Amino acid sequence: MTLALNQVNTIFLAVALLVLGTYLVKKAGFLQKFCIPAPVVGGLLFAIVATTLKATGIMEIKLDTSLQSLFMLTFFTTVGLGASFKLIKLGGKLLVIYWIACGVLALAQNVIGVSLASAFGIHPLIGMMAGAVSMEGGHGAAGAFGQTLEEMGIQSALAIGIAAATFGLVAGGLVGGPTVKYLVTKYDLKPTETDETTVTLEENTQPITTNTFFIQVLLITFCMALGTYLGELFSDATGFVLPGYVGAMFVAVIVRNLTDKIKPEAIDMKSINLIGDVTLGIFLSMALMSIKLWEVADLALPMLVIVFVQVVFIVLFGALVLFRLLGKNYDAAVMVAGFTGHGLGATPNAMANMAAVTARFGPSRKAYLVVPIVGAFLIDVFGMPIIITTINLFK
Repeated sequence: MTLALNQVNTIFLAVALLVLGTYLVKKAGFLQKFCIPAPVVGGLLFAIVATTLKATGIMEIKLDTSLQSLFMLTFFTTVGLGASFKLIKLGGKLLVIYWIACGVLALAQNVIGVSLASAFGIHPLIGMMAGAVSMEGGHGAAGAFGQTLEEMGIQSALAIGIAAATFGLVAGGLVGGPTVKYLVTKYDLKPTETDETTVTLEENTQPITTNTFFIQVLLITFCMALGTYLGELFSDATGFVLPGYVGAMFVAVIVRNLTDKIKPEAIDMKSINLIGDVTLGIFLSMALMSIKLWEVADLALPMLVIVFVQVVFIVLFGALVLFRLLGKNYDAAVMVAGFTGHGLGATPNAMANMAAVTARFGPSRKAYLVVPIVGAFLIDVFGMPIIITTINLFK
């Protein structure tokens, strides 16, 4: 028996799974502790049920995920509109060092993933899906690039990327605290501040109005339209694969920084973040629930080995290299906690790691300034070109 869901039914199911995932995350403490996204929880539960139904011969469920690309495109455009380079001035030299380190990490993660995949005799781009895409990129990038690679004929790329991103999230939450505890103990580090102060990157207490909201929609759709068009022109002219969402994101970065100079009040990050959160949630839910788990069983061991090596590398790189580059002090140690969090998972992981460290050892304003700016906004400026180049080298 086959159950085919149309476009509308599939969107309803995606939203329902997102709501279910949100409820389960609130109820399950370990899901909150490791910052597992709600759409991942709901979507994976459905994928497991669908796989079980197919394996037992009861039913095969077919989904119409044709709108998934639109939600994905919208999300990455909102990321670009959040990348204001004026934030770099707030962080100064430490932010630049941290930002460059994130670029080096993305390159190293892809080298590790591609090299180990080749050693296991599997496609190098499958290894990349357990590299910077899922580690530093997280579930959003894993879903996006996984879909792109599957359209290029590389089977199981989406499932491997999502699975690696999930393992990375958990690992990022586990290794950050112990790494910083080692640094604090070894170097007898002490905070220089007496009270905790977090940084609000985009402070806007005004309510969202219909007019303000539609201005943001206008900006987002303009960036989407121009970015996808330029991306297609670039790909046709060079033969270099450039997914539409990447072009849209970089056009959005340009639009944001031009707007900052001409009319900064036109950008309302409250509305843009809301649109980004909604579209990411639905996009991830659709990506997860459409995963064919039965296709990835043979790749489970290579993926776990690659992720394990990624975890070991980021701990060593953070403790031995980044810690020294950032000044070898308490603030540097707290930033290492954030680095391991979003370097293996996502910015919420980084913030959770730093919150746990500062709650025990003391505050660090510099870390709370630098890490969110890079992890939430600037990291993709280096990461995306590295991932795109890797795809074109090994396609």
